Amino acid sequence: MTLDGFFQLRARGTDVRTEVIGGATTFVALSYILVVQPALMATIGMDAGAVFSATCIASAVATALMGVWANYPIAVAPAMGHNFYVVLVVAGPLAAGGLGVDWRVALGANFLAGAAFLLLSLVGIRERLIDAIPDALKHAIAAGIGLLIALVGFEWAGLVRAAPGTLVALGDLHRPATLLAAAGTLVIAALLARGVRGAILLGTVATGAGAVLSGLVPAAGVVAPPPSLGPTAARLAIAEALRPDLVPVVFILFFLGLFDTVGTLVGVAEQAGFLRAGRLPRAREAMATDALGTMLGTALGTTTLTAYVESAAGVGAGARTGLTSLVTAALLLASLFLAPLARLGGAPVPMGAETGYPIVAPALIVVGSLMMRAVARLDFADPTLGIPAFLTIVTMPFAFSITEGIAFGFVSHALLMLVAGRAREVHPFLWLCAGLLVARWIFLV
Repeated sequence: MTLDGFFQLRARGTDVRTEVIGGATTFVALSYILVVQPALMATIGMDAGAVFSATCIASAVATALMGVWANYPIAVAPAMGHNFYVVLVVAGPLAAGGLGVDWRVALGANFLAGAAFLLLSLVGIRERLIDAIPDALKHAIAAGIGLLIALVGFEWAGLVRAAPGTLVALGDLHRPATLLAAAGTLVIAALLARGVRGAILLGTVATGAGAVLSGLVPAAGVVAPPPSLGPTAARLAIAEALRPDLVPVVFILFFLGLFDTVGTLVGVAEQAGFLRAGRLPRAREAMATDALGTMLGTALGTTTLTAYVESAAGVGAGARTGLTSLVTAALLLASLFLAPLARLGGAPVPMGAETGYPIVAPALIVVGSLMMRAVARLDFADPTLGIPAFLTIVTMPFAFSITEGIAFGFVSHALLMLVAGRAREVHPFLWLCAGLLVARWIFLV
């Protein structure tokens, strides 16, 4: 069977060149995780090199599976937020408010959450959850993720900074890294305005070249031996993670993974035009993929794998099929041998008291703007849909959480429909989710 026949390239209005560009664009957008994840997990005693290799391999396998099984241009990699929960809460020191759990046990709990993901995915419960979400909230989720992505881009570019009283304020526009990120954003925008294919990738490459030439990011070598998986592979302690006091940990990891994946799949699918009458075809395969990725990742030595919002960068470059995911997976595997180059996109740059990622930031800002197109499909005339949609959109960046945005949207929609006397129009699964989200706020947050 040909590539066109297997991936339905012509049927989806794309070609091999566009898919390759999309896969490379997605890889560049998510490459920061290859640096952030090892550095973060090293703080709880894990070997950074082993975590790097585990992240590359598990992400590559899961992303390839997403491409071949679900035929979606969606990458799968360690979820930001989940890793911080493991580091700061589960394995964090008791003196700092953490549980003080050994990292091996923490990975065991993460594996159990992944197994629960897989079970619910295969029986179709997670798929039904997508079908239960009103179209207005699906569009709002896409727009909210766009704002969240843009906010991350603005922070990494140094265009905004933390400020007492107002929380955020304009950053220092005199910093070279900030100027470079702003210039990179303008380059991508200009290329898009000119209709240049692969504008996001070309702009990101140009920004990276500028970072090296200006001395912001040191030029590194090209080839490096892959770090050994030995220190982390098969070191997870599943039996110890079954302790009664760790049941809430497994539940929270499961809960976070459930809603982060749903939110990302809906958001990226909305941008790519995959939704059919409000439903996502092959949702079961897509959700089972991130569950399997989590189980593989924790076995090798990394945390929860999930559908990555940075996949929107590839979709923005024209990606529409699983061929894009295969390209991204190949680049993730290549990163094992080209670690210096793979780390360039996520190379941190000091910005005063903070750290930025000016090479990746422009792509995130532009992709955020592209995802805001979903707002045009919202009808704010109906308060039972308009207000929950608004809360979904603004809560994601304000609370810096996809999960919280979904929670505000689901709960407010259910309550408003109840008050309006239209409770029967709400899908039972949405009622269940709203109840669980409220319970989470009461008992877990």
